[in-house]
Amino acid sequence: MSSDADTRVVDKADEGYQKGLKTRHIRMIAIGGSIGTGLFLGAGGRLAKGGPALAIAYAICGLFAFIMVRALGELSIHRPSSGAFVSYAREFMGEKGAYITGWLFFLDWATSVMADITAVALYLHFWTFFQPVPQWVLAMIALAVVFTLNMFSVKYFGEAEFWFAAIKVTAIVAFMAVAIWAIVTGHAVGKDHAGLANLTQHGGFFPLGVAPLLTLSLGVIFAFGGTEMVGVAAGEAAEAKKILPKAVNSMILRIFVFYVGSVILMTLVLPWTAYSGDESPFVTFFARIGVPYAGDIMQVVVLTAALSSLNAGLYATGRTLRSMAVAGEAPRMASKLNRHQVPAGGITITASLGLIGVLINYIYPSGAFDIVMNLAGIGIAGTWISILASHVIFVRRARRGDVERPDFRLRGAPVTNIVAIVFLVVVIVSMWFDPGVGRPTIYMFLGVVVLLVIGWFAVRNRIKGDLLDNILDADSAESADTTSQTSQK
Repeated sequence: MSSDADTRVVDKADEGYQKGLKTRHIRMIAIGGSIGTGLFLGAGGRLAKGGPALAIAYAICGLFAFIMVRALGELSIHRPSSGAFVSYAREFMGEKGAYITGWLFFLDWATSVMADITAVALYLHFWTFFQPVPQWVLAMIALAVVFTLNMFSVKYFGEAEFWFAAIKVTAIVAFMAVAIWAIVTGHAVGKDHAGLANLTQHGGFFPLGVAPLLTLSLGVIFAFGGTEMVGVAAGEAAEAKKILPKAVNSMILRIFVFYVGSVILMTLVLPWTAYSGDESPFVTFFARIGVPYAGDIMQVVVLTAALSSLNAGLYATGRTLRSMAVAGEAPRMASKLNRHQVPAGGITITASLGLIGVLINYIYPSGAFDIVMNLAGIGIAGTWISILASHVIFVRRARRGDVERPDFRLRGAPVTNIVAIVFLVVVIVSMWFDPGVGRPTIYMFLGVVVLLVIGWFAVRNRIKGDLLDNILDADSAESADTTSQTSQK
């Protein structure tokens, strides 16, 4: 590639999209992506297995999540694309890299969709009105509602995610305010009292030892899954280069305030033994604080969080599958845009696989959430590794003078990238030492790897090698855009 300032790379898979996401949408997508079911539901089970020291795991994983997002932000400013990390993997690691990245991301979100519809059904069963309705029916309804929403213009997605995220943030701020008040006053929370004694008693800060922190880290990474959504949204943002730096930089503050701060407060307001994987820790706290209907209100909020995550999952997988389908790496129907300029084919494929989640809810309702959450965690970790690896190659090319890094960049690269990659690999491998759910997860993932290899040999001969075009000057870019518009007509 020339080092000329006007040189740029254009991904044909981005043709046809609207630039319908506004600044407030991108900011809230960045917030909503980093606050989801993993915190609102999963934190309770992880506290029950790791104790107060879980906050350390959130802090460490949050730091590596920020490194990943900062690397992705730099790549997105270099070239905004709705194909996001799949498109960057194609540019920097070739078609095999794009194929692996795309399907790992699809694995992440397809299984997350199953987890989220399960969470919605579990949350609705909190109320006696919904308890007579089978869990699988509620899961089906949730999938149908969000699928319909995603088939309309991207503006509808952005607006829905904006309000979903606003509700989640408001709820967490309210929890933190009430929790701090309870700690300062030593207020009774059910039969217990909020305060530092909850850290020193009940086995101390490491009641179950240090080892659970590593084995629980994959679940924490699942909680942070969605932070990479900001890169996908960049391809449909009107002013991506202006919006992204602020959205990415504010993420580290959100991670430490919302995640680490919330987990610390949870360990202070109640003993870690009070939490379980069957109920949101936020609901556990508000149900015991003594405020009328507080538990019901928080249950509405965690329901919103699950719908938000489900909404984001269908959005992201639809765009990723389209990028892969245009390249010949996914079913052709995934490349189709409907009249609202959304990838209806890709969204439909993900929603169809979501029906597997409905089936799991029918066959095994009590364990449906845990079955898919851990597999999604490996998909997320794999996607992050790909983003970090693409960025390493990008930095090396910049050092050779082949490309120019933007002013917004990941500091310390590529050393920070390599440290983050090693950490993620160690977390995945550590799952083998968790005989409960870890080893079954590894076995399932090995099955996925076999399917990926078979799939590669099935599609490699129809992969299009010219998906990325080098546009050498502004006139050529305008000519290419005109040609594209003409061909679509």
